[in-house]
Amino acid sequence: MRPTAIRRTAVAATVMSLALLTAACGSDADKDNDKAGSSASAKPADKGADTSAAKALTAAELEKASLAQGDVKGHKITKAGPADNIAAEDVTADKAACDVFGDALMGAKGGKPAASTQRKVISEPQKGGDKESDDPAEAFKAAFDITTTLTTLASYDGKGAEETLAGLRTAATECASGFTLTAAGSKQKIAKIAEVPVKGGEEAVAWTVTVEADGEQSAMKLIQIRKGTTLASLTSLNLGASGAGGDFELPTAVIDAQSAKLA
Repeated sequence: MRPTAIRRTAVAATVMSLALLTAACGSDADKDNDKAGSSASAKPADKGADTSAAKALTAAELEKASLAQGDVKGHKITKAGPADNIAAEDVTADKAACDVFGDALMGAKGGKPAASTQRKVISEPQKGGDKESDDPAEAFKAAFDITTTLTTLASYDGKGAEETLAGLRTAATECASGFTLTAAGSKQKIAKIAEVPVKGGEEAVAWTVTVEADGEQSAMKLIQIRKGTTLASLTSLNLGASGAGGDFELPTAVIDAQSAKLA
């Protein structure tokens, strides 16, 4: 493998360990309280419906809405566990406006949800992906064409889900040119944030997030889907694409399956 591919692989592995192996455990209340104001400051347009009295899904209802093995063909789905946890207070950004975006990218819950769940969804390797290639970078990309997605469901009372999503949209716009993220003591440069089309729920938005280390770049995806008082946050990474310095497609099958369970 070429040195540049090795470095890109290191970048991907670092990001994966920080963002995709996290779980919804412990309390993020301190930091969530600090960020609640910034999320609420950018409220979505009023569509005429009064959702101020809307109730969050219970923990049991949220579990039923979460992905389970068999919901996405060709993917392995497991619950994230306590050992995978990274708390919101351990995620910071060098620009205050980017803090909530950094939280979402790392899988931490935004705002003050009444209940939450997390799943790890990993695509199965495609047959023939391990075939040798004359190009080491292409061979690596083919062999590791595996997309890992951390899916976080959070349910809020009132307009909490709408306000949290609105705050995240604002942060993505203000931080589009990049920022530096620190998670669990490790720094990661976010080079840029670009919105990409996505459909799902009552509201949906997605971004390609370009991360950089030692001059090498790799891509991550962050997807947000809101249905009623529940917000689904999906962070995805494809190790093969990252190792080869390329981009990858949104995890459409995962997005569609999660949207269907929230319907």
